Amino acid sequence: MRFRIASLAAFLFLSPAGVVHAEDPVADARAVISAQISALINDDADKAYSLASPGIRSLYPDKTVFFAMVRDNYEAVYQAGTYAFGRSKLVGGGEVVLQEVMISAKQGKDWTAIYDMRLMDDGSYKVNGVRMIRNTASQGI
Repeated sequence: MRFRIASLAAFLFLSPAGVVHAEDPVADARAVISAQISALINDDADKAYSLASPGIRSLYPDKTVFFAMVRDNYEAVYQAGTYAFGRSKLVGGGEVVLQEVMISAKQGKDWTAIYDMRLMDDGSYKVNGVRMIRNTASQGI
């Protein structure tokens, strides 16, 4: 019994504190992307802004300015008709997930969006940037 307690204490003491890893980085990142696209389609600035990384929020410290930037520069995402997930790439064991999203926007324009998803200290992913490519074929990551 003493050995078990000593082993548990040693494990807890020697384990890196505060390190959180996602169980399924790709699924977690995709869930956040879906939630943000849904928030944008529904004009929910609070929700969309809450899913942006601290780095993005430092560039756009107000949800209204952030939402206007997305509306003006990422119309395909803001007005997404339908979308599907393509390939994904893990960087650093999941600290970064690059996720391809094929978007069929209104007016029949098709886009590929590459989402840069960052793992936060609490184990959640946040959107750290989106690169838009005008076409319908997968370009890879």
